[in-house]
Amino acid sequence: MALHIIIDGYNMIYRSKRIGDAGHAHLQESRDRLIQSLHAYKKLKHHRITVVFDGTNAPSPTPWRDQAGGIEIRFSRRGESADTVIKRMANQEKEKALVVSSDRDIVAFAANHGAAVVSADEFENKISQALLMNPKDPDGEHMDEPTGWTPTTKKKGPARRLSKKDRKMRLKLEKI
Repeated sequence: MALHIIIDGYNMIYRSKRIGDAGHAHLQESRDRLIQSLHAYKKLKHHRITVVFDGTNAPSPTPWRDQAGGIEIRFSRRGESADTVIKRMANQEKEKALVVSSDRDIVAFAANHGAAVVSADEFENKISQALLMNPKDPDGEHMDEPTGWTPTTKKKGPARRLSKKDRKMRLKLEKI
């Protein structure tokens, strides 16, 4: 099952210390930084990623749909919020979707319709971890190849079995 990551763009920007530090003055710069970060993440994980922004803050000659570096970018139409677009996408994708937002309304809606949900802060941490664990530089050349034994903290033994819903959610979160 392919995972479709649906991101509440401005929520992610405003919650991020790294991406959104430019503030309202340089919103386009923050959007570009988010897209670059997601592009680097997509190179590692190969998930389908869609970022949804409110169309009211869009640059003036912007199409409603665009693509940059394999990341689908959507702006909501006039009179429609990004929240509505995200909810519609989560309802269509159901179990295939992972919604990234810290907005309680979106989180509750997505979870009730079968989509996995992760907060913007947690997803930013996942992106950072994935990029730090990558042994390649941005040009695709190997930097330092790990040699020998790699320490691990995986435990073996009996554990309490989670519910089926929680196991599905956990599988989706392990993929990111």
